[in-house]
Amino acid sequence: MKKCLIGSLLAFSCFTSQATIVEMQTSHGVIEINLFDQQTPNTVANFLSYIEDDAYNQTVIHRSVSDFVIQGGGFTFTDELVPITTQPAVVNEPVLSNVKGTIAMAKLANDENSATSQWFFNMVDNSAALDTQNGGFTVFGQITAQSQATLDNIAGLVHCGDIPLVDITSEQCSSSDVALSSANFVTINSVVVLDDDPLSSASLNPTTNTLISQEDSSSEAGSSSSSGGSMGAGFCLIALLGIGKRLKRAKY
Repeated sequence: MKKCLIGSLLAFSCFTSQATIVEMQTSHGVIEINLFDQQTPNTVANFLSYIEDDAYNQTVIHRSVSDFVIQGGGFTFTDELVPITTQPAVVNEPVLSNVKGTIAMAKLANDENSATSQWFFNMVDNSAALDTQNGGFTVFGQITAQSQATLDNIAGLVHCGDIPLVDITSEQCSSSDVALSSANFVTINSVVVLDDDPLSSASLNPTTNTLISQEDSSSEAGSSSSSGGSMGAGFCLIALLGIGKRLKRAKY
């Protein structure tokens, strides 16, 4: 097993093969993720390319919706949320199901091949909604059982809108006199590759997305159902393009 701190002199050797297990060191605990290299190779390669570039270091969790998802990978925070530099979008690979404990790629509404840097953790079984919506959301990894506690800690924070914040009260969320700092956000401090063996997840048993094939069959049969729209008000996830606007003061 090789341990490589992204950004170190060992980075090149670590990425000569596909990494399978990565660890997010966050301000609220550790999240260890088994990546599904074999099932979603393009998405895993895309995710690793951001890690290799240190792009996720010092980013923040910018969205947390109760009994739904926790989302990050898109922004840093100084006195405002600043989008990170993104690479070309990756082709959708909706072969696995959005069950609890999986990580999937976020994307724009009505564009199934628009995922770039943002990802989300499924906090519950979202398969019924996300396995077919917008072409299906690509699941590319699964957290360890121990990592669920970290996600639960984040979900338990005070939320201003959908943003989980530290040392902020619910009352302060609506106050124009409260200024936010980076210390108020859940921060991803760094990402570490724990195991670069692409077969190290072979013992896992990911849930196959069977709903997307049913959706495709229905479409071919002339069904009026569609997987291209947004999830409805507030779910246009998933990339949240407007969130990079000024958030110097907590006005929601």
